[in-house]
Amino acid sequence: MTTREHPWLPKASCDASCVHSADPGPRALVGIRTAARIAAAIVLLPGMPLLAVPLPGRSHVQRMYCRLLLRCLGVRIRLSGGPIRNLRGVLVVSGHVSWLDIFAIGAVLPGSFVARADLVEWPALGRVARLMKVIPIDRASLRRLPAVVDTVAERLRTGHTVVAFPEGTTWCGLAHGPFRPAMFQAAVDAARPVQPLRLTYRHRDGRPSTTPAFVGQDTLLRSVRRVVTARRTVCHVHVGALQLPGADRRALAARCEAEVRDEQTPGAARSHALAA
Repeated sequence: MTTREHPWLPKASCDASCVHSADPGPRALVGIRTAARIAAAIVLLPGMPLLAVPLPGRSHVQRMYCRLLLRCLGVRIRLSGGPIRNLRGVLVVSGHVSWLDIFAIGAVLPGSFVARADLVEWPALGRVARLMKVIPIDRASLRRLPAVVDTVAERLRTGHTVVAFPEGTTWCGLAHGPFRPAMFQAAVDAARPVQPLRLTYRHRDGRPSTTPAFVGQDTLLRSVRRVVTARRTVCHVHVGALQLPGADRRALAARCEAEVRDEQTPGAARSHALAA
């Protein structure tokens, strides 16, 4: 979601008309299910700052915590694709649909996130974002972008995993935007690989779901409400082929986007992919 208009600023064509929720079931059952999920999430949320404590095996703790929090919200994770390599200093990229993406990726490949600058001002989540060393990006200020890229590159050089959403804004999950190449410059500068992930949300019967979408003038409260009242949401996380950075950020962005969209760029997408 974006707040100010600039010609270069990523803007999704998705709006409230893209978002549809399945029948949640009988009202009494929905009420009980929603209350139970909210209560479980409230119990779990205070433990989130512990994810920032540098303990041995923190990545494992982060994965388990994110999976547990998603389960409390009625969301399940399904993992497919290539192996997850235990590498240091990897840029993780995916399409962007929802605030749930952060926890879905955290359940698979936890790391520091490049996130909208105003996230640090959100109630409760802002404090957690600061503790988790979120890298803020003000998409309304082009002149600050090089500094963000430099910060990401430095994190990668020091062996940290960084997660970015190259579309630059959220889409409904059925439509998507192009990958902007700017953030890929960090991987090129740091000479570190990129791990593409494909996230797709589905109802429990397998149909594509836009219930978690956070688009247009939607509010976080409305989006959370749709998720916790749904029968079940399944997030399919497909691990694409790990990509070597090369020297051209645009080519790297195209290869990663092809992996995320399950497409192939002619003669390029696999040529720089690491063997499984």
